[in-house]
Amino acid sequence: MTRRLARPRDDRRIAGVCSALARRFGISSSVMRLIFVVSCLLPGPQFLIYLILWVLLPNE
Repeated sequence: MTRRLARPRDDRRIAGVCSALARRFGISSSVMRLIFVVSCLLPGPQFLIYLILWVLLPNE
């Protein structure tokens, strides 16, 4: 079964992007949030990608 990438309504902290990605990859949303926060300490466009996904991903 293919999981559709959509922002859930029930497990959001800010926009639901980390929750959507966690559901898609089958991991805990807390782990995905931790991965995102740690990745923001590294150079790269992580925050920009988060904003783009916030706009592009549909609500559940």
